[in-house]
Amino acid sequence: MTGLVARIEAATPPGRDRAVDALRALAILGVVGGHWLVTALVADSGTVRGASPLTAMPHLTPVSWLFQTLAVFFLVGGMVAAGSWASARKRGVPYGRWVGGRLARLFRPLAAVLVVWTLAAAAMLAAGVGESTVRALGKLVWSPLWFLLVFAVLTALTPLVARLHPLWPLVVVLHVDLVRLGLGGPHELGRVNVVAGWLVPYCLGALVARGGLRGRTSRWALLLGGATAAAALVLWAGYPASMVGVPGGRMSNLDPPSMAAVAFGLAQCGAALLLLGPLRRVLRGPAAWAVVAVVNLAAMTVFLWHQTAMIVVTTTALLLADGPLPGLHTVPDGAGWVVARLLWLPVFALALLGCWAVFRSYEQGGRRGGGGSLVVRESAPERKGRARRA
Repeated sequence: MTGLVARIEAATPPGRDRAVDALRALAILGVVGGHWLVTALVADSGTVRGASPLTAMPHLTPVSWLFQTLAVFFLVGGMVAAGSWASARKRGVPYGRWVGGRLARLFRPLAAVLVVWTLAAAAMLAAGVGESTVRALGKLVWSPLWFLLVFAVLTALTPLVARLHPLWPLVVVLHVDLVRLGLGGPHELGRVNVVAGWLVPYCLGALVARGGLRGRTSRWALLLGGATAAAALVLWAGYPASMVGVPGGRMSNLDPPSMAAVAFGLAQCGAALLLLGPLRRVLRGPAAWAVVAVVNLAAMTVFLWHQTAMIVVTTTALLLADGPLPGLHTVPDGAGWVVARLLWLPVFALALLGCWAVFRSYEQGGRRGGGGSLVVRESAPERKGRARRA
């Protein structure tokens, strides 16, 4: 282990902003942990269906506040992409080559998921598994992937939006919600927020990359202002308190992103920016940095396969056990389920480790790590001292 830590430290470029990598890792792990905690597969009369503990236990809603971390991911994405595009322009790299390289790194590992789950769904249907079960399992895998498409669109639009102030898309979200929710406008209008809602933290990241929001006062204002706005919208404007979708709920804050979700995301971004300084100090230590580096090298694989890992554990246990197991196949309607689910999390993590071992090469450009050198990849803005140590 000491040798691995030393190799990672030696492979890390001196100018790399380790704190930004830590934010990315925290965002990915937050999404994974949230899905594992608020998603259940209930075995019932020979079928498997999805359920959420938030339906029967709304007092667990604060869990969604901790683990719905997509805004931080888009914040980091905006920081990195804006700096990378600025560097590419200075070096004379054409747009096509720049965006092609970034999208290839995004979609190469996605192709493996699409192929595996297309074959798995066909095999299950051929084996006589009910369509409702196959649909429930497939939905768990496909539904989290929507954000990759949004992220790809924003990445491709970086040259156009890198200098766009985040207030502009924020105003769009506000007016879309006012029309569709306050004035009874068409529900389809909410699709505009799928891009505009996540464009807010993305543009905020680009603003930080240009040297904006450098002071702690502005970051505290972002945190407190976003939190206050989100609380007001929940308490007095009728938005749901949960920052994730709840089956059977009258509306979702994520499908499409609502003004409450965007305001909450701004609060998260403010907190994330305030954490940059402390994280830089902590990550000077080689051991702490090694953990962050390893998670970043596997970030896309972890995200793409975490639901598959949970499904593998759930279905395998269903086949091997005499009956439904608590926290795995039972209805999530009480504290007993929560305790049991927490005990299953290490098993999910072990299954995810297996998925990572099989599919990591798709994220790392087809090079398997066995016997090779561990390289901590450096992006263009990191070579410039990304975010100017703000």
